[in-house]
Amino acid sequence: MHPYSVPDHVRQRVLGRKGKPLSLEAIDCARAALLVVDMQNYFVAPGFPQEVPVARAIVPAINRMAAAMRSAGGTVAWIQTTATGALETWGNHHRYGMSPEVAARRLATLAEDAEGYRLWHALEPSPVDLRVKKIKFSAMLPGSSDLHETLSRRGVDTVLVAGTTTNVCCESTARDAMMLDYRVAMLSDATAARSDEEHAASLNTFHIFFGDVMTVDEASARLVPLVRARTA
Repeated sequence: MHPYSVPDHVRQRVLGRKGKPLSLEAIDCARAALLVVDMQNYFVAPGFPQEVPVARAIVPAINRMAAAMRSAGGTVAWIQTTATGALETWGNHHRYGMSPEVAARRLATLAEDAEGYRLWHALEPSPVDLRVKKIKFSAMLPGSSDLHETLSRRGVDTVLVAGTTTNVCCESTARDAMMLDYRVAMLSDATAARSDEEHAASLNTFHIFFGDVMTVDEASARLVPLVRARTA
């Protein structure tokens, strides 16, 4: 995984803005969800078009966080990018944001019956988890998925974000969640980008302005299990 730690200059800006290094001191699992973004073959498996090699290294951390969240009574959502509806709702991106060859390959490889659409085989989803399809980078954007509506029905107001890539779909989803008034943390050792520099730049900016950045261990230590949360 990426060798990330919060730089001192970022820590000082966070302290100046929030008054403490992390605003999520406790995570009420009755109202919390882990969002695992785009851990599909298209982005994870060797040889696929948008392979992020480091994404394979974060799989144990994702599985550990998912198990902890599930055990504590929280929600786990596996979010997968689909080609279905992409041209109808995001046509300009496919027509002008990439070459015709790249667009055609993306649509074919992310078709829901294609191998690229499937979750990476080493992940450990549970039948009780949510499975969410998204069209655009952010799963929280209207018209991209029904994630926000689904979480709202469950009373979720706090989300932890894992997956790939840190600086595109993870960050887009996390920022939009914050704008929708969720409390948000990105998990630094359960997210992956194409380079250490891209990963760090994304997390640094997010931490200063949008939410927390913490490790899986830090997040797990803050989980307040469902029974305790309801009786406290």
